Amino acid sequence: MSKPTLYVKQGCPWCVEALAYFNAKDIDLEIVDVRTEPNRMKELVEVSGQSMTPTFKHGDFLVADFDVDEFEAALNKNPQAREKLQV
Repeated sequence: MSKPTLYVKQGCPWCVEALAYFNAKDIDLEIVDVRTEPNRMKELVEVSGQSMTPTFKHGDFLVADFDVDEFEAALNKNPQAREKLQV
């Protein structure tokens, strides 16, 4: 499976928090800044149905427009995703 994708927007405080979280967990991500790569915004909307960031996608596991607590709650509801990410 390819590495997880994290869609972010430059200047977004929740994105900064999410990046710090994933760095602390030593999770290797594809980071897509949809402001510096505007052509990827369409991809974000296609995979998540919305344009808010941060948005995390790994296989079928998707968490859109989240803060770290919401991400942790999503992992708690999906133990397979937690296992794949090893967090």
